[in-house]
Amino acid sequence: MIKNHSDNVENPEKFLEDNSKEDNSEEDNVNRGDNSEVNLESNLEEEKENSNNSEDVSNTVARLEQLEKEHQTLKNQYVRIAADFDNFRKRQSRDQDDLKVQLICKSLSAILPIVDNFERARQQLKPESEEAQALHRSYQGLYKQLVEVLKQQGVAPMKVLGQQFDPNLHEAVLREPSDKEREDIIIEELQRGYHLEGKVLRHALVKVSMGPGPSEISQEETEKDKVEEDLTSNQNLTDEK
Repeated sequence: MIKNHSDNVENPEKFLEDNSKEDNSEEDNVNRGDNSEVNLESNLEEEKENSNNSEDVSNTVARLEQLEKEHQTLKNQYVRIAADFDNFRKRQSRDQDDLKVQLICKSLSAILPIVDNFERARQQLKPESEEAQALHRSYQGLYKQLVEVLKQQGVAPMKVLGQQFDPNLHEAVLREPSDKEREDIIIEELQRGYHLEGKVLRHALVKVSMGPGPSEISQEETEKDKVEEDLTSNQNLTDEK
C-alpha cells in the first residue's frame, strides 16, 4: 500500500492517466445505459406511431367505403328522380296536346252546322233571276272560304257511300232493304262526317242496306221450290215408265 502510494507519487502522470481511464470507462458504461434507454423509448414511440398510422389507414378505408356507398345511393336516387321527371314532362306534354286537340275539335264542331246549312242551301235553292244568281254566287264564295279554312286546320270530309258500315266512323240512322247493295253497306249519306288529322271530328249519319227485301227473298225461294218440284215430278214419271 505504501509502495503503491510511493509509486504514484513518483509517477504522478501515470497515476492521472490511470484515473482518467477509469473515469472514462465508467462514463462509457453510463452512456451505454442511457443510450439503451433512449433506444427503447424511441422503439416504443415508433411502434405506437405505427399502430396509430395503421388505425388511421383502416379508419380512412372504412370511411372511403362508406362514402362510396352513400355516393352510389345518391346516384341511384338521382337516376330515379330524373326518370320520374322525364315521365312527368312527357305526360304533361301529352296532356297538353290532348287538351289542345279537344279545344280545336270543340271549336270546329261548332262551325260544322254552318257548313251543313250552306250545303243544304246550295242543293235546294235554284236562283232564276240575275239578282238571285248574284246573291247565290256571293254566299257560295263565303262557303268556299269557310271550307278552305277548315282544310287548313286539317279537317277532311269522310267518304261513306258504298263503304262497309263502321260504328267507329258512322252512325246508322236508317236501315232498309236494297236490291243493289248487300247487307251493312252504306247506301245514303244523311249528314256528312269529318276527320281531324286522322281522328273522328264528327260521325257521319248514314242509311245502311239490309240486303234484298223479304218479298224478293220469298219470290226466290218460291221459284227454287217450284224448280225442285218440277224435277221431282219428272223423276217420278221416269221411274213409272
